[in-house]
Amino acid sequence: MLKILGSANTFGRGCHRREVLRAGALSTLGLTLPQLLQWQAAAASDNIHPTGSAFGAAKRVLLLYLQGAASQFETWDPKPDAPEEIRGQWGAIPTSVPGVVISEKLPKLARFVDRLALVRSMTHDHNNHSNIYTLSGFPAIDFTSETNPLDIRHRPFFGSVLDYLGDHRADVSPQPIPQNMGLPFKFSTHSPFFRRAGPYGSFLGQGYDPVWTEFEGQSTRKAARVVLFDQNQTQEIADPFLGITPESHLQVSRDARMRPDMTLDRMQTRRTLLEQLDGQRAHLDRSFAGQSLDRFSDMAYSLMTSPILREALDVGREAIALREQYGMNLFGQSVLTARRLLEAGCPLVSVFWDEYKIVNTAWDTHFDHFTRLEKELLPGFDSAVSSLLADLEARGMLQDTLILCLSEHGRTPKIEKGKRGGGRDHWSKSYSVMLAGAGVRPGIVVGASDAQGTFVKDRPVSPEDILATMYHLKGIDPDTTIPDRLGRPVRLVDGGNRIAELLA
Repeated sequence: MLKILGSANTFGRGCHRREVLRAGALSTLGLTLPQLLQWQAAAASDNIHPTGSAFGAAKRVLLLYLQGAASQFETWDPKPDAPEEIRGQWGAIPTSVPGVVISEKLPKLARFVDRLALVRSMTHDHNNHSNIYTLSGFPAIDFTSETNPLDIRHRPFFGSVLDYLGDHRADVSPQPIPQNMGLPFKFSTHSPFFRRAGPYGSFLGQGYDPVWTEFEGQSTRKAARVVLFDQNQTQEIADPFLGITPESHLQVSRDARMRPDMTLDRMQTRRTLLEQLDGQRAHLDRSFAGQSLDRFSDMAYSLMTSPILREALDVGREAIALREQYGMNLFGQSVLTARRLLEAGCPLVSVFWDEYKIVNTAWDTHFDHFTRLEKELLPGFDSAVSSLLADLEARGMLQDTLILCLSEHGRTPKIEKGKRGGGRDHWSKSYSVMLAGAGVRPGIVVGASDAQGTFVKDRPVSPEDILATMYHLKGIDPDTTIPDRLGRPVRLVDGGNRIAELLA
């Protein structure tokens, strides 16, 4: 069976307004599905909602997600004048914006702060890897929900929402490349215990999950990782986020590729036969399941036949010097691949710096905090993101590409010296994120934490506010609604407001 990581979904790609008129009434509200979709299409393409500054400036979105929670103290909001147990081992360095400092371990990015916007006043009450909250605007009910990607109570990932709304524009046409891609592998699949929630289609259907790639290659470095349930025990892990061979690359997941015996000719024959049956299954076409099969089939066939996707994923086409600037590691090469996908026409690409083989890895620095940041995390982040900004700027893409560098929360102000190697635990009361590109006012710092980075001192900002701002920059009113499983209209974001200071 041919499939794309997931199953059938709610609506077919290329579904025009005249086609959705076939759908039945939503009796619980007295609304018809066509009415709902017309309202959504208007919000997404006709821009009839109130606009304002930078509305619709972003043609493309690139999400850089630092799973595990990056420390604000060692990235965007250092506290060089705080006591040592708070400020940590490193100081701050000046940047290209007078008066703004960041961690001394980000020297390359310091030269690009005049192209960035920093938010130093992120805050919320969900302190345990709130990925679903960060990526959808709706917090998980409890930890079991946060670690269950298929929990029916979840709301869709914003990338899935953008994909869905794009499907229901009046002028939509089949695309030669997926509209929502996730790199370098399906989120959390290399975690030994948890399958964390977050970047999934939820009630829109699994067909609106990102089209995932997978890593094909070899790691070049190993690191000793602390075992979750025994701090005195470590395990050597060959981690591709530390280094990979130049031959390593990303490819569309095996689940999206043909079986060995399925040639393109045979697939085209099957596709033709299925199309001939369409006239005999009108009752199925009217159902959500039938429209799901249509989109599912179209996407699978597109992945098989389009050379654009294959070429975009072929990072070996880039000069080795540029690849090395991004960093010959999984994050650096994923970010470079993401730039290629954006350039090829994919409007939403997400790169996840995810945990690998051992829990409490990636940016979840409960243990060996400074060692891991200095030797594993910050150098790769600094090289990849600074190279991305320079590359997009040189190609004329930065002005219409929105970059969101997000993390689910921050790290504790006080260093836990009793933990192996010293660590910072979870802290959601005050942390930082970064935005850049389309419609974002460059060189600005929004909000502030207090002197010890414990609480927000000025201009609190929530994950909902970030998402509302993102939708605004994409030309979508956050008050736009999408139908849930029962056809009831739900807002894209509840309670969020666009951050006016961020808008150019």
